[in-house]
Amino acid sequence: MISKWSEWKRYPRPGRGENIEAPITPGIYEVRVAGTGALHSFDAVENVAVALAMLQVGTKSWFGRRDPASVPELEYRTCATNSRADAKAAAERMIGRRETYMSGAA
Repeated sequence: MISKWSEWKRYPRPGRGENIEAPITPGIYEVRVAGTGALHSFDAVENVAVALAMLQVGTKSWFGRRDPASVPELEYRTCATNSRADAKAAAERMIGRRETYMSGAA
């Protein structure tokens, strides 16, 4: 079973004391560049909160140091599922729909 997507939230930037708000359950996450809507990351995972916290943003991990000017403004949304298998199946369906749309639009 798949739940609804959350609203888009601003991805935390280092040094601002912000937190990731995400389920600690299996699910899907999507991260995009805020200014353009370009896809940054998308995955079906066992624990959405941990996956977002470990996400590579820029040249180092979320917890590492990096030049703040080189990191784009990102936003993310999440979708919880009952199992990783459900998350993976839902992600594959979404990817299939995107590919179908893009091939028809080309």
